[in-house]
Amino acid sequence: MVNAHRKALERMWKDRCSIIVREEQTNPDTNLTDFQEMPLFEDQPCKLSFEKQTTTDENHVATVAQVVKLFLSPDLVIPPGCKIVVKRFNEVEREFTYSQSGEAGVFTNHQEITLT
Repeated sequence: MVNAHRKALERMWKDRCSIIVREEQTNPDTNLTDFQEMPLFEDQPCKLSFEKQTTTDENHVATVAQVVKLFLSPDLVIPPGCKIVVKRFNEVEREFTYSQSGEAGVFTNHQEITLT
């Protein structure tokens, strides 16, 4: 049963995502193996978060990097390396595609996945 905290958290997730895995496919005629993208989950509620991280090297030069995290239900098992497409529905619909997902940090009410 989903608890009240989780329901409240998921109500704030306005983005939708599709998770795509690459699966090995062998052509029976040629015996050649190739990879095909296959949907694992589609149209899942989620929240895309952007964070800036600033670091300074020994020469006092600042470098800014952006960290992107995806928050979604802990019930979904998402292997590392998936392609993830996130749609954001604000005034203008936007689509963000990430080629590589990191290892999921799974918590009681959500999971967090770092995206590249």
